[in-house]
Amino acid sequence: MATAFEDRLELTVHQVGSIILGKEHAIRLAVACLLARGHLLIEDLPGMGKTTLAHALAQSLGLHYQRIQFTSDLLPADILGAAVYERQREAFVFHPGPIFAQLILADEINRATPKTQSALLEAMEEGQVTIEGETRPLPEPFFVIATQNPSYQIGTFPLPESQLDRFLMRIELGYPDPQAERVLLEGEDRRDLLARLPVAMTPAQLHQAQRQVGGVHVAPPLLDYVQALLAFSRQSSRFRGGLSPRAGLGLLRAARAWALLHRRGHVLPEDVQAVLAAAVSHRLHPGEDGLEQSPADLVGHLLASVALPA
Repeated sequence: MATAFEDRLELTVHQVGSIILGKEHAIRLAVACLLARGHLLIEDLPGMGKTTLAHALAQSLGLHYQRIQFTSDLLPADILGAAVYERQREAFVFHPGPIFAQLILADEINRATPKTQSALLEAMEEGQVTIEGETRPLPEPFFVIATQNPSYQIGTFPLPESQLDRFLMRIELGYPDPQAERVLLEGEDRRDLLARLPVAMTPAQLHQAQRQVGGVHVAPPLLDYVQALLAFSRQSSRFRGGLSPRAGLGLLRAARAWALLHRRGHVLPEDVQAVLAAAVSHRLHPGEDGLEQSPADLVGHLLASVALPA
């Protein structure tokens, strides 16, 4: 029998799917990423619904939402906040930046300079920021959705590998199928629909669901499978460097969240396979024998080369 929070997770997926049409798998990956306490990178062309997805998730989950538009002149203080001298108090008073929200949309993150991009690193890793020597905790839950334009577009700065590694998942939305696009063209403006979207799950209920993820059972053969995937990525000449232990932990966390989202108390190999591309494609780099391969090709080769657990 489904528990109340499992029903609310399903309602969240359904509600967001009523806004972002024809993209249920991507929506489930985004919700699983949030359940696993990870951060999400969405890489796609402008106009594909990246911002709308972030806003719909925040609305459905009742999260305090802030959008930060990344530009080439954005400074770290514009994100984190700064101490400003107030004459009436004769003291410096800290004014928090937009980072102090539960769900942050870092829009077009690769249009900002690496220095500004790095302002998010401590926040994403530690759930806190250090400003002028003082550490300030961020709200709970804390979730970053960053959107990224393709690197060939003018005015972009590539994300360094250390920052890419802070994202649990990277997904793409892509073009809608013809049927979904027709409904989109004939239907009501998405912004009007967003404004009426009810809260499907409160932050407290989300926090309870996040705690349940750690209790999803992983059998030893499944751990063997994950280890075999990591080992193959490090040994094959198709890959440069291979997957790190942090990538392995992230993959396992994502698989647990995917299993919970599908109302299971244990992880199946299919759960690992369902989240693998989103969890590792931004961490895999082509080696000598894979220079011409796309991230999808590399993930496909990894899946095809490692046997399923008996």
